[in-house]
Amino acid sequence: MTTPTPSSAIDLLQRHSLATLVQETLERGIVSGEFAPGEKLNEVEVSARLNVSRGPLREAFRALEQAGLLKTEKNRGVTVRALSLREAEEIYQVRAMLDESVARSLAERMTPETLATLKRIIASMKVAKKDHDLTLYTTLNVQLHDAMVSGVGNQHLIETYRHLVRQLGLLRQAAIESEKSALATSVAEHEKIVNALAKGDAERAVALVREHVAHGLARMRRAHERWAASVGGAAKS
Repeated sequence: MTTPTPSSAIDLLQRHSLATLVQETLERGIVSGEFAPGEKLNEVEVSARLNVSRGPLREAFRALEQAGLLKTEKNRGVTVRALSLREAEEIYQVRAMLDESVARSLAERMTPETLATLKRIIASMKVAKKDHDLTLYTTLNVQLHDAMVSGVGNQHLIETYRHLVRQLGLLRQAAIESEKSALATSVAEHEKIVNALAKGDAERAVALVREHVAHGLARMRRAHERWAASVGGAAKS
């Protein structure tokens, strides 16, 4: 095995760091709808748009494909993945089971640090709702659930959950922005869940999480139906 020289090691580190930044930028664009489901991502155009070389861009593409946000097609190249309704429902089913387990665990043993983090995010979500900042709200929504999962302290659970959530990012913001009451409803549901967790009321927390996921699934179905109709029903399954 050849030991890398200091200069090549630095080049490798810089390239990977840039690839991570490109990956995060593209992921935000996908989740926000800047890059639409089914849209082809041309290497030359995207590299020019982000002002990066094609090496880091290709690394970012590979990482996002592994995360389930992009896919490579033989005759089309790299495209934004378009979740079928069945796929989205299956992901929601798994997520619901994990969310309920997380809620029960946190209600039984949650650290003051985790509770403080959850309350801080809720406060920020209220501000985002007031400003009707959908992009920020979507980010905070993901952060809140991630903080809950992280609070359980199971690394395998964290990795599994994050993988599912990233795929649902393909539909999450579209589901929220398509309904006027969605932000207010979402904030209220999240706050009730955190309050139940703070009181150690596992049964209420689980019930609230179950209701919250059901509402999210219903919004997702409606958003998916609207999107499918706009593209001629190509994504229906």
